[in-house]
Amino acid sequence: MSADRLDFLRHDDDRLAHELPEMLEQNERDAVLWNWPMWARASQLPPPSDWRVWLIMAGRGFGKTRAGAEWVRMVAERDHGARIALVASSLHEARSVMVEGESGLMAVSPPHLRPRYEPSLRRIVWPGGAQALLYSAAEAEALRGPQHSHARRAKPEGDHGE
Repeated sequence: MSADRLDFLRHDDDRLAHELPEMLEQNERDAVLWNWPMWARASQLPPPSDWRVWLIMAGRGFGKTRAGAEWVRMVAERDHGARIALVASSLHEARSVMVEGESGLMAVSPPHLRPRYEPSLRRIVWPGGAQALLYSAAEAEALRGPQHSHARRAKPEGDHGE
């Protein structure tokens, strides 16, 4: 897999990047627009093999928040029974960055697959039935009890990067 799949468009002598959208139907343009694996750098995609922990240690502007949101979206769209824990330093951060932020779950989801956010329940529900619950790392005991199939942790406390 190429490190940058769309690099050929930077040197687009044939002006394909300008003509391609006009050659596609609207639903095809939408499918391309929302296809994260196509737009992401290889380093922003989850490891291809079986893994238990995926750590992205990168600087500001790398796209860690977007990569995490896209991974959660992928899990929710593929596994309708998924129960996902979203853990951030605070509930405010979970909501403002992981859910409602410019690279959060609501922003990266295509309109027809956009989840429903239920703030009073700290829950996100996808059209297929997958759910995510928001947690504060400061209240780690809240994670005990509920069964989760997947989890995503935002940056550790004290990290003032992206």
